[in-house]
Amino acid sequence: MSSRRLLVVGLIAFLAALAGVFLGRALVDAPRANETELHALLHKELKLSPAQRRKLDPIEARFKARREVLEREMRAANVELARAIEAEHGYGPRVTAAIDHMHKVMGDMQKETLQHLFAMRDILDRDQAADFDKVVAGALTADAR
Repeated sequence: MSSRRLLVVGLIAFLAALAGVFLGRALVDAPRANETELHALLHKELKLSPAQRRKLDPIEARFKARREVLEREMRAANVELARAIEAEHGYGPRVTAAIDHMHKVMGDMQKETLQHLFAMRDILDRDQAADFDKVVAGALTADAR
């Protein structure tokens, strides 16, 4: 293989890996806005009582720890995808496996987030829960409008 062709293949592989990294980062960072909106509502607008705040603290701590683990897993899955793209230069079995792994981790994050939301909702009174439900529904349907 000529050095020029090798350089072109290397450049394409690098660009494909870079695209995978950017795609993965976009996917990992995207949910944060809705989560921030929900936390702002919960902490500011719902006027939690001191007892509710005490109940919320361990819920938040558990989710923060779990989210950090899953975010590390997503970054690792993103690296795995970039390396697979770099190795295969196309949509091969390693790329497919890396995408499946990323989807699994993203699904785990979504499940954990929903469990966290339901745990937060459980500490609310009826009126607070109704407001919370409206924000959750709005956050989930914001792009559909």
